[in-house]
Amino acid sequence: MTENSGKSPEQSDRLRRRAAFLRELEEAKALRDRVLPRRARIRQIRAAMRRATYHH
Repeated sequence: MTENSGKSPEQSDRLRRRAAFLRELEEAKALRDRVLPRRARIRQIRAAMRRATYHH
């Protein structure tokens, strides 16, 4: 874990809660992909199309 020097306890608590939320979100997405593989594939295809059509 990174050093939290210079951060208030409120900030470190918020960062800890945010990290836990993001971990749980990734777990939920992985579970959804296992339960609904067709939707997962469609979502991946759409995301790839968005990346392919994005121009700087």
